[in-house]
Amino acid sequence: MDNQDQQPMVEQEMQTLNIDTIKVLWTQTYNREGKPDWSHIFKYYHKDIVFQDTIQRIEGIDDFIAMCNRLTKRTKQLKMEILSIAQNDNVIMFDWVMTMMFKKYPDTPMYGATKLVLSEDGLIKEQRDYYDLWGDIFNNIPRFGKMYRRFLIRKFG
Repeated sequence: MDNQDQQPMVEQEMQTLNIDTIKVLWTQTYNREGKPDWSHIFKYYHKDIVFQDTIQRIEGIDDFIAMCNRLTKRTKQLKMEILSIAQNDNVIMFDWVMTMMFKKYPDTPMYGATKLVLSEDGLIKEQRDYYDLWGDIFNNIPRFGKMYRRFLIRKFG
């Protein structure tokens, strides 16, 4: 068996996380046909990852992987477009549009941003996702989206 035959069996080397690798890795995660697949990026997360978004805080790689698997089960397909991305030392920030396709409901685009903080060894130690979950979902419900926005303006300015 020559080296070419052995290539598929060897795990790919980890790349240094930066603007370019994040764009490639996140595109591979979400823009495949069918369910999203995070398996190729789990190795870039620190074992003590702290993930937080508008509805939850997850600590540790096992709980993070379980959360990703739950999202995969709930959706028919996910697509993500990174609109802009920037890096300052060990912090990478990007804004995105993620379109979730459910089995019974219309496609739902969500607009948000992600902040990644890298550890000294270059792994993702913190991830914070920012988005307006209900506003983006309610935009797809006739008349309700406008009522929701008026309520927010009245109550919160």
